Amino acid sequence: MIDPKSRAGVRAAERLERELIIWLTTVTPAGQPQSSPVWFLWIDGEILVYSRADTPRLSNVRANPRVAATFDGDGDGGDVVSIEGLAVVARERATVADVPPAYIEKHAAKLAAYGWTMETMLVDYPVEIRIRPTRIRAW
Repeated sequence: MIDPKSRAGVRAAERLERELIIWLTTVTPAGQPQSSPVWFLWIDGEILVYSRADTPRLSNVRANPRVAATFDGDGDGGDVVSIEGLAVVARERATVADVPPAYIEKHAAKLAAYGWTMETMLVDYPVEIRIRPTRIRAW
């Protein structure tokens, strides 16, 4: 889905690997898009996110798995990555053993800044969501 031969494709792949936060948009049952910044990991061709159990995003995903995920642009309409995909609640209560080591490594500084370990973060953000891209656009 990402063209590794194009400049935009290379940049999209870099951002998926390096960026800490992506904007996840779900749709309410009434049809209202709802966007939230979330920590994520790009792994095995999917976006992995952990969520609070009491957020509207979970009921939104269960009602309509179609989502979008985007990165901030460069402020001038460039360096845009827009991902459309299908989300699924993979685990209701993830444990540290379920979390890929790459997620912990990627977010180690953020975890420390919040005074969390992965175990304490999962107390507040226990729900694992996986997003399988159906379309990736970059420019």
